[in-house]
Amino acid sequence: MIEGVQPESPARAAGPESESGAHRPVLSFVRRSGRLDKRLQKAWDRYSSEYLIELNDSDTSLGVREGMRFGRNSIKRYWGNTHPLVVEVGTGQGENIAAAAAAHPELNFLALEVYDPGIAHTMLLAGKQGLTNLRIAQVNAPELFACMDGGSIAEVWTFFPDPWPKMKHHKRRIIQDSFARAVSEALVKDGLWRIATDIEDYALHVHEVLDTMNCLTNVGDVTVSLPTEHVGKGNAGEAANLPHQDFIESARFEGRVLTNFENKGIAAGRVIHDFTYRAVNDN
Repeated sequence: MIEGVQPESPARAAGPESESGAHRPVLSFVRRSGRLDKRLQKAWDRYSSEYLIELNDSDTSLGVREGMRFGRNSIKRYWGNTHPLVVEVGTGQGENIAAAAAAHPELNFLALEVYDPGIAHTMLLAGKQGLTNLRIAQVNAPELFACMDGGSIAEVWTFFPDPWPKMKHHKRRIIQDSFARAVSEALVKDGLWRIATDIEDYALHVHEVLDTMNCLTNVGDVTVSLPTEHVGKGNAGEAANLPHQDFIESARFEGRVLTNFENKGIAAGRVIHDFTYRAVNDN
């Protein structure tokens, strides 16, 4: 949880159906409310008009606007050029995408984040460096990718997504079959989806979802051993005694900066799992 931000009421964090019985999508996040501190509020007020693009349908909704399409014309509109676009799903505090945007002015970057403090901090980093190739959208990523034109994205990054460690919450993990198909369709031909997690059970989840898909190819060259059965928060300690199997992953992506979050995972003794999948499509 982001420091100083409290979870919303249970009603707002409800499951797939509302009280009226209407279907609601299973979200990979829980909306949180909380005031920005003075520093972040100042950054929001100063930089939001420059970096925040409105893709959602209202100030209170993270769903995309009805009938919206996002593609090459959108890139031209929001970035003013046709440079390749890299999309990071779940930007957190923005350290990674801001560093990448500063290092690669020849590329465009889109940060997708749902939490106000993370968005404000990303704005602050971008504004201090005067970055012109970075934009931010506060929108539910699976809904946005479902609206993307084929072959419009150069790379997608999903670094350290929420692991939803309880077994009953695994369905909330953002990497699911439908999202993976949307990502692969949005990527250019041979475009890459880069993923990282420090949770062993999430690594197994990634392999189960993506390794068997005909629209993506695992292009890693590192062999790792993982349990072949899932564990949850309550029985994670049993993983070492479960049957194991070798899987293919990737060396650490050099374009990912070592953030405080990743350092904490390493300090806690967790292994970082990197993945690289190439889109197999006609885009």
